[in-house]
Amino acid sequence: MATKKQAKMTTFQWEGMDKKGRKVRGDIDAPSQAFVNATLRRQGIKPTKVKRQSKSLGGNKKIKSKEIAMATRQLATMIEAGIPVSQCISGIARGHENPSVQKLFNSIRQDVEGGSTMAQAMGKHPKYFDKLYCNLVDAGEQSGTLDRLLDRIAVYLEKIEAIKSKIKSAMFYPIAVLIVAVVVVTILLIFVIPQFESLFTGFGGELPALTAFVVKCSRFMQEWWWLIFGIVGAVIFAVVSAFKRSEKFRYGFHKVLLKSPVFGPVLLKSTIARFSRTLATMFGAGVPLVDALESVAGACGNLVYEKAILEIKNEVSTGRGLEQCMQDSGLFPNMVLQMISSGEESGELETMLDKVADFYEREVDDAVEALSSLLEPILIVILGGLVGTVVVSMYLPIFKLAAVI
Repeated sequence: MATKKQAKMTTFQWEGMDKKGRKVRGDIDAPSQAFVNATLRRQGIKPTKVKRQSKSLGGNKKIKSKEIAMATRQLATMIEAGIPVSQCISGIARGHENPSVQKLFNSIRQDVEGGSTMAQAMGKHPKYFDKLYCNLVDAGEQSGTLDRLLDRIAVYLEKIEAIKSKIKSAMFYPIAVLIVAVVVVTILLIFVIPQFESLFTGFGGELPALTAFVVKCSRFMQEWWWLIFGIVGAVIFAVVSAFKRSEKFRYGFHKVLLKSPVFGPVLLKSTIARFSRTLATMFGAGVPLVDALESVAGACGNLVYEKAILEIKNEVSTGRGLEQCMQDSGLFPNMVLQMISSGEESGELETMLDKVADFYEREVDDAVEALSSLLEPILIVILGGLVGTVVVSMYLPIFKLAAVI
């Protein structure tokens, strides 16, 4: 019964006057407009305008990580200016163009106004606010430094988004070029080469070896294209399904990616950068090291490192040093281990972790730039070679006929 009632709730936008005669506005989820009016009057607000939120504000648009980072930055700025938390959240909801973000922050505002802490309210939306985020917000609320902690979260999210963007840009170009190459070659084999084949049949004589091979490929493609694309689609579907359902498969996939010759070094550096940045943020917020490592494990973005960090957490909880446990895992470079060791000995672990993160973020930038400059000519050669081979194979019989004449 509760589920049915919740499904019938509608979001209403309202405006009114409070007891002091000030104009106020907001949003509320209610079953009817009459319920909204009654609720507002009980709160001492005289409603002047109540309207049903348009369907375009239904929250169907995807919320991007970049939007969460921007909202966090706005929250930090407004709370630092002394604005009450509820008003800050309401301001973000009203000022955002994405309906889904509006709905998300209106829900958080209602929970906060109902007596929940901001960490508890955000914890109800783990898809957008992970455990690390909520732990930091909770630490900020308890210590009275919520604005400073939100600022740290915003910096952290912005840094992580920058790394993600660079990795995506490094992978997007080669994938796009290969897709174009496959599409072009498929069009040539299915639609163009059959026209030349009918022309060559009238010439008589034996076709050059390259031309005969391409013609056979064209015939095979025309007859079995559905099987080829079916197999490719089935393989992609199987891989995606296995990736979602099998943790063992994900672990193996991530391990292969880290050891791949081209993208492996970039992914390795980005993972270490995320590990260092996340741990520095948590440690700087006063979160105990063992608790921080648990949140860091889920934020590093790679299952191999996630499992290793959880093992490190268990060993650190027994009293061992962080640098020793990291060294036993065999996943961290010597430079990182030395910086961690120096930070533990000097009591400046947060500073050292930030320096490691800065260094590896710069390394990711350089690696992506080098990778882009290296892949571009290679991919152009591959694409040109595929298309050029098909074109040359079609002209070889013509050249042979001209030589005979």
